[in-house]
Amino acid sequence: MASVHKQKGKPHWFCSFSTWDAEQSRMVRHFKSTKMTNKQAALEVCRAMEKTAKVGRSGKLTPETAREIVSAAVADIFTAVNAETMPSASVKAWCRQWLDGKEIEAEPATVTRYGYALEHFLDFLGPRAERDIASIRPADVTRFRDEQARLSRATANLGVKVLRACFNAAVKQGLLTSNPAKVVDVLKQRGESKRRAFTLDELRRVLAAAKGSDWYGATLTSLYSGARLSDTARLTWRAVDLQQDTLAFVAKKTGKRVLVPLAKPLSEYLAGLPSVDDPDAPLFPSLVKLSVSHLSDGFREVLVSAGMAEPRSHEATGKGRNAARPVAELSFHSLRHSFVSILKSTGANEAVAMALAGHETKAVSANYTHLDTATLRDAMDKLPDVTKTKGAK
Repeated sequence: MASVHKQKGKPHWFCSFSTWDAEQSRMVRHFKSTKMTNKQAALEVCRAMEKTAKVGRSGKLTPETAREIVSAAVADIFTAVNAETMPSASVKAWCRQWLDGKEIEAEPATVTRYGYALEHFLDFLGPRAERDIASIRPADVTRFRDEQARLSRATANLGVKVLRACFNAAVKQGLLTSNPAKVVDVLKQRGESKRRAFTLDELRRVLAAAKGSDWYGATLTSLYSGARLSDTARLTWRAVDLQQDTLAFVAKKTGKRVLVPLAKPLSEYLAGLPSVDDPDAPLFPSLVKLSVSHLSDGFREVLVSAGMAEPRSHEATGKGRNAARPVAELSFHSLRHSFVSILKSTGANEAVAMALAGHETKAVSANYTHLDTATLRDAMDKLPDVTKTKGAK
């Protein structure tokens, strides 16, 4: 049984407790300072010492177990000294409370971006998200950052920054004594980043962020046709044949005519747009007159709103106007990669995927005569509908 004692001339209470030593087959007595001058608080520290020592000698003491013991002891000490309950909250409850507060002071796009980051962190934690926020360690934030970095360094860094702000607010509220995300570094951006395809979840987030704007339709068009940014922005109604369910245009880069069967999600979207009498009217009026650089910036703002890119700083870098900007891992061109990638994942062979994307490859040249319309349409019909929420049919 643990007990506390005073030593003459010393202000702190000392803890006396015993544990069983299996190797020596006897009880071992311990006598340690609690570093506490309050007797009740010292007793709580003493009990934690005893419990930790017992678990340790059983060989079952893990860092997680030790943290739980210490966390419980701190709460008991707080109650003993202050005669009130120590403030507490689960990770999930605090993250949602903090985000609710941000809805009052931040722009909707910013709140959406924060929400995506916190949602991914809670998913990463799994059942541990229901534990007290004090259980979060820097190692947890580091592992989360590294997992997110597999998709995008920008997404990983945004997650760290959002957690820093969220946990910093928890410190101010007395829920944490220190910010576990503060000591986790953001990842350095490489000079060049390899573009990659969007995941289906990311595509749904992009569409949610673009809803109500021409970027929604432009995103669907590129995703389901492989059209490049400039080609997509300059499409007119002449390119659309809703009776034959096809999209036809001349690719600016190659000068080749591309004919793609309309996938159902894109066909339904186009059919739902207001009808026009002029076949040369643009499909996306707000995009048609923009330069390529302004189009790229516009889509990047969509990614920022979706929580997949960080807002660009206008601060001087000292590298001059001619310094090359790093290639983003995710951009409008990633939709073209996604189109090909999803086609292949649904069973389309290399020749079909490349033909639909308008690629000039040996595989297409050698097999193009065998790719009839039915084959191409069958491949398009197998594409998933990203306009539906995850799990919906």
